[in-house]
Amino acid sequence: MTTTILLDSSSPPKLGCFIDNEYCQGHGQGWTLYNPKDAGQIQELVGASKDDVDAAVTAANRAFKTGEWATSSGAQRAKRLNRLADLIDENAQALAYFESLASGRPYSMVLQGDIPRVADVFRYYAGWADKIRGDSYAPDDGFYKIVEQKPLGVCAAVTAWNGSLHFLAWKTAPALALGNTVVVKPSEKSPLGTLAFGSLIQSAGFPPGVFNIVVGDGNVGHALANHMDIHMISFTGSLATGKKIQVAATESNLKRVTLELGGKSPAIVFEDADLENAILWSVRGITANSGQICAATSRLFLHKNIADVFISRLEVAFQAIAAALGADPQEPTTTYGPLVDKLQYEKVLGYISEGRKRADMVIGDSQKSGKGYYVAPTIFKNVAHNSKIYREEIFGPVLCVETFESEEDVVKMANDTEYGLAGAIYTRDISRAIRIWRQLDAGTVCINCAAMIGPQVPTGGFKSSGLGRALGEYAMRHYAEPRTVWIK
Repeated sequence: MTTTILLDSSSPPKLGCFIDNEYCQGHGQGWTLYNPKDAGQIQELVGASKDDVDAAVTAANRAFKTGEWATSSGAQRAKRLNRLADLIDENAQALAYFESLASGRPYSMVLQGDIPRVADVFRYYAGWADKIRGDSYAPDDGFYKIVEQKPLGVCAAVTAWNGSLHFLAWKTAPALALGNTVVVKPSEKSPLGTLAFGSLIQSAGFPPGVFNIVVGDGNVGHALANHMDIHMISFTGSLATGKKIQVAATESNLKRVTLELGGKSPAIVFEDADLENAILWSVRGITANSGQICAATSRLFLHKNIADVFISRLEVAFQAIAAALGADPQEPTTTYGPLVDKLQYEKVLGYISEGRKRADMVIGDSQKSGKGYYVAPTIFKNVAHNSKIYREEIFGPVLCVETFESEEDVVKMANDTEYGLAGAIYTRDISRAIRIWRQLDAGTVCINCAAMIGPQVPTGGFKSSGLGRALGEYAMRHYAEPRTVWIK
């Protein structure tokens, strides 16, 4: 089989828009991308203007209503989605490099983790493209009744910098499988992987206008949320921005909204847990992507009988990570990178500073000297429950540890948050696991693991962690609406 290499990691995308299957210069605000490993300049980009957003939406609307895509069969859409998945695999190295470059995420993690999963999501929804089903009801009242699923039209996707290709796939694959068209806005902090995606769209055979990309700051996202010809918008990011998008979507044309927002997820370790396994996953749960994941298990509840031993073992693991602080994210052996930018770096250090006043620091008083935005994984215990580090999403490698005695107490503490994205339970007792998971306010609960995601099952949060779900068959409900037909 011939491999199609379309991307060159030595040549990052230079143009800030991909509209109607063509790269083009944006006419909006310009900014500079920096490498968080050393604050060195990567390149300058010019983002989209409101007119550019209008052009992208016009192209998407035209493709939805007329032409090849409008009349395509599910099998034809599946063929293109499968071809796109193959191209993702074939261009994995360059995609991973572009994703890593401005985000600081370890290249090896993106290459081995993100990219294969992105391809898997497109293949999963390719499998659904020719299986969109409706319902029919018996004419016992003299009328045939048919319910069909109608695609919405133009759908917008606003993604976050901590996994932009992941979120791109989650939001666009189900939309495309159903026959919608899309406009994607990646975060201006790390847009290169998404921009490179345009070349794959061209080669996969998608007609012009089906898949469009506009890069820029919150003004571009606001233009999408307010646009009268966009009928659905999906957002991943902060709670504050999610609320703004929901308001704009409502005040414009009541477009559908899905929101994947923040978390302050609990991990609960009972005294009968496999400690080796629980320690492994607890470390991953707060240090993966340097703590910059929505489902990070940033609150750790330990049964009092194992707390001292568990914390000591965590210290050893965190010390090993801190010893390699400052490693180049692009090196294949690096597993822990810097925070995304100076703003996030200073924000996390601010939380740590507050933590020293409101809790006992166990480990973490080390940052790399120099220009990079590296922060060592940090543990606090005896944390004041009204403190910012206990209540707010930090989005960094900061872990709050508490002890408990009873199931009732730990469930109460675990649910004492405005968020409800995820949770983890460590125990050998499956009956206990069932009792606890049924009481947790969390959209995803993991037993003896943490922060798991797969294309077959929905992911999303309770409470202030979001609206709607991504992935699985369930997600497709957000990209179509039922139409009922009565026949006499």
